[in-house]
Amino acid sequence: MTTVDLDARFDPRELRNALGRFATGIAVVMARDSEGLMGVTVNSFSAVSLDPPLILFCMARSLKSLPRLEKVTAYSVNILLESQQDVSNRFATAGEDKFAATQWESGPSGAPRLIPAHASFECVPYAHYDGGDHVIFVGRVVHMHAEGEDAPLLYYRGRYHTLAGRAE
Repeated sequence: MTTVDLDARFDPRELRNALGRFATGIAVVMARDSEGLMGVTVNSFSAVSLDPPLILFCMARSLKSLPRLEKVTAYSVNILLESQQDVSNRFATAGEDKFAATQWESGPSGAPRLIPAHASFECVPYAHYDGGDHVIFVGRVVHMHAEGEDAPLLYYRGRYHTLAGRAE
């Protein structure tokens, strides 16, 4: 029988580099509470379930707006277009007025949503889970918007990339 070392330690930079070999899309999570608007760029986004319709994203525990995000009644997850690298950078920067130069509207749930976006999912909180140095947010999709055939913004090995073509 093989023994697994659950206390194995990895150099954080080497682990991050290895994880970066998995190409991901880029999304911006947006919400609003009594203090105002908040938003942050994420690349840890995934579908969870079609019935019920659930998605997830992860947020670092170091995020200043995390306590606020954990209490909102609705939020949106907006998948970015290939042309929205500036939006990704803006929402990845702390302290900046991210919404001043951003087109957005209130969706049917009341959550702010990005205009345009490759797709937008408005959610109500379903669950939060401990994810080590992150919190895993699972949201129940209550509204969605997807149209057009533009390419998504991709992230691979620490850099933005474009969709070169479709695999057969």
